[in-house]
Parts: sequence; structure tokens; C-alpha cells
Amino acid sequence: MDLDQEQRVRLKSGTEVLIRHMVPDDLERSITFFHELPEDDRAFLRVDVTRRDHVERRIREAETGRVRRLVALDGDRIVADGGLELFGHGWKEHAAELRLIVARDFQRQGLGMLMARELFGLAAHEKVEEIVVKMMRPQIAARRIFRKLGFREEFSLPRWVKDLRGVKQDLIVMQCDLNALWEELEEHFTGRDWQRTR
Repeated sequence: MDLDQEQRVRLKSGTEVLIRHMVPDDLERSITFFHELPEDDRAFLRVDVTRRDHVERRIREAETGRVRRLVALDGDRIVADGGLELFGHGWKEHAAELRLIVARDFQRQGLGMLMARELFGLAAHEKVEEIVVKMMRPQIAARRIFRKLGFREEFSLPRWVKDLRGVKQDLIVMQCDLNALWEELEEHFTGRDWQRTR
């Protein structure tokens, strides 16, 4: 997906959403999106995204190109947010970190997979070969989804990070090479599925 592109996709429920790159005008929509997330979903995010300064920083990072950010919109409402952080230099120049969160009422509709597909496309465009995801041990559902996508757990660091409630948690790092990710996505999107979501 090029910077000036956007894509309308139809979810399993029949709802049509728009996937596009994040823009500066998304600030208020992003703040609303993160405020509407259940506390249990927000607790394991890296920073407190209910703080305006953190959301502003995320948008600035997208403008610099160091992080590629996509959003999915239902009308004017952001319902999913995804990011690809490019390491970009030295011994990690071939790698990137992926982050993705979907609004609770839009989960189990295929939106996460569609967002992942677009993020993987961005990774391929940037010549990324390896993608990592980091999460805390209680994020069982997220780990299950990434395993389906071909990620494997590489290592964990016991009690290495604190969630937003201040509780120490194990940090789990999962990794997958991009070619394996594309193969997994092809199993989820048959020829007809790819046509339907375009």
C-alpha cells in the first residue's frame, strides 16, 4: 500500500471499512479509539495511549517514516490501528517490529488479518525479511493469532516489563520471516477471498 493509497475491505459481518495510512488529522480519532478500548486491552500496551502527548508522538513518528502506521475506519471512527517499526540500520536493518490492535466490537471479523496483510505488504516494500512481535504473557489470544500467522516464540524474559497497572509481567518475543507470513496469509485468503476484500 503506497502512502497515497487507501483500500476498502468487506469484513465477515458485511461491514465495509477503509484501511489507509495514518495522517495528522487522525489525532482526535486516535485519542477516541484508545479511550474506547477496554482497560484490559490497554493494560498491556507499551505506553498509556490515553495520554494526548503519547498519541501525538505516535503521529509524529509516522510522519518521519520511521514507523509505518495504518488505521481502519468505519465511517469516521478508527476501529483498528497497526504499526510497523522499521529498525533501519546496522545489524537489524533487515528486521521490523509489528504492532496491531483492533476494537473489541470489530474482533473476530477478519479485520486483524486484513490489517496484517497490508502491514506485511509494507514490510515487503521496505525489504524487511524478519518481523518480531512483543507481548506480555497474559495476552494469550494475541499469541494464538500470531502463531496462526507463522510466528514462533523465540524467548521470554521473566518479569521484565510492567503493565500499565504497574504489575511486572514476562515479556515474550515472537518472530517470523516474511516469506512464511505470506504463505500463511494465502491459506487464509483464497483467490475468491482476495478478490472480495479488494
